[in-house]
Amino acid sequence: MKNDAFERLKTATLRQWQAHGREHPVDGLLLTCARAPEGPLHAVYRPSLCVVLQGGKTSMLGERAFRYEAGQCLIASLDVPVRAHITRASASEPYLAFSLAVDPAEVAELLLEHGEEAAPGEDATEGAAIGSAASGHIALGIHTLTADLVDPLHRLLALPDRPRDIAVLAPLIRREITWLLLNGPMGAALREIGLADSRMARIGRAVARIRESFAEPLSVPALAALAGMSPATFHRHFKAATAMTPVQYQKQLRLQEARRLLLAQGAGVAQVGFAIGYESASQFSRDYRRLFGAPPGRDGAGLRRTMPAG
Repeated sequence: MKNDAFERLKTATLRQWQAHGREHPVDGLLLTCARAPEGPLHAVYRPSLCVVLQGGKTSMLGERAFRYEAGQCLIASLDVPVRAHITRASASEPYLAFSLAVDPAEVAELLLEHGEEAAPGEDATEGAAIGSAASGHIALGIHTLTADLVDPLHRLLALPDRPRDIAVLAPLIRREITWLLLNGPMGAALREIGLADSRMARIGRAVARIRESFAEPLSVPALAALAGMSPATFHRHFKAATAMTPVQYQKQLRLQEARRLLLAQGAGVAQVGFAIGYESASQFSRDYRRLFGAPPGRDGAGLRRTMPAG
């Protein structure tokens, strides 16, 4: 959707980015502005709503590509490692977007208090993943930004204009946005976040365990027990939700942490590999190069050279 309200939301986002940079004063709200195509960008998406106001982006979950542009939004219902490309951006028309964290506890609270009033939502995404047929619930979905969300999103973005209002109004506006999401086309995905016994929530418990102990050996039977599933059923549903196996998921987390350590600490390659759970330095280097396109030592040195001084 693109109209005067959408243009005001875009203007407000650009103004807040110019004033505050990536980290908006409202907790959980991140802004992005890019004046040229970028990528690959490696990150872990948390449960969140990402709204694109100008330009375009592609996020890869495993081999599945999710492409979205101005007027569309991406909803993530699970912590997932992705690689992304900003595909449309220029100096005259930069890529402009923001992401808002979704609190599973707030979703659960709204469903508990008002579940009967909440509409069931649609159990499908408008933007099908490129590269595979959709099967079951997957952790990412693309939708058109609905008109009812534009006003509360604009009010949330504009709160720094009245800093004293942030502590009182931000939680109320976020709750309003969550309720509107639950009652819109993204409602089905959001319910999966908040319902404790939903398939996505049970996979989410296993995902949280992998994130907490990614450097330790992986036990699929233990993860399956945590999710309340047989190992075979767990493996199938985990791959349906994340587009990767548990082992592949763990490897992605390990390698992203390795890159962070190389950038932050400048530690030796073998030291970093052992710290994230690899027993073989050569295997670590091979996996790292396969994901990031360069061996860890060279990639880390390159990343540090591009960091701003001071």
